[in-house]
Amino acid sequence: MNAPASNAGGTAIAVRGLRHAFNGHTVLDGVDLDVPAGTVLALLGPSGCGKSTLLKALAGLLRPQHGDIRFGGAVVSGAGQHEPPERRSLGMVFQDYALWPHMSVASNVGFPLEMRGVSRRERPALVRDALAMVGLHEHAERRPADLSGGQQQRVALARAIVARPRVLLFDEPLSNLDRTLRETLCAEIGALLRRIGTTAVYVTHDHEEAHALAHTIARMQNGRIAELVPVNKDSA
Repeated sequence: MNAPASNAGGTAIAVRGLRHAFNGHTVLDGVDLDVPAGTVLALLGPSGCGKSTLLKALAGLLRPQHGDIRFGGAVVSGAGQHEPPERRSLGMVFQDYALWPHMSVASNVGFPLEMRGVSRRERPALVRDALAMVGLHEHAERRPADLSGGQQQRVALARAIVARPRVLLFDEPLSNLDRTLRETLCAEIGALLRRIGTTAVYVTHDHEEAHALAHTIARMQNGRIAELVPVNKDSA
């Protein structure tokens, strides 16, 4: 991915006393967490440990029953308030790509800009920059169905970064890809995150992905942070 650097910057995330239960079953059990601005945190653990629920809470897709979440010191959830996803300045990348099949690559990437009220005149340059960052600038007019799985995931990544969010959230984005492609895209995502400096939280059950991408790994178990493991990025 060779491209001009983005002007995106990250924001610190602070989570305090987060608790949530579904039908009496506790899925988040007093989570406390700090993610410094511009760093990557991997949430690692088996299915059912609470990592995806925590990600949804950070995204604003779920309102926790107890505790609070702050972005850059400002409360986005808790203390009687809950900011919806569109007001949190974040981008999200899912494992199923979530692309509109009837829209071109460029239109898919530009959709968040349209939703945020960015003018028609400004959108094309921002879309070109985002596609260049993921190496798909020559595919702007193609449809998602014409692309490989890896290319579709790059489109989803471009869409997540096009509005230069303060926070990027990844929900096991590589789990549907074969091992070789996963390793390639993992390296590319890591390089891109270092380049743009956006704070990121990356959910995975893959230890190698977590170590390749993150500055810190939060190992989750039974709805709690069981261990925080720093990852040496001096050679990155």
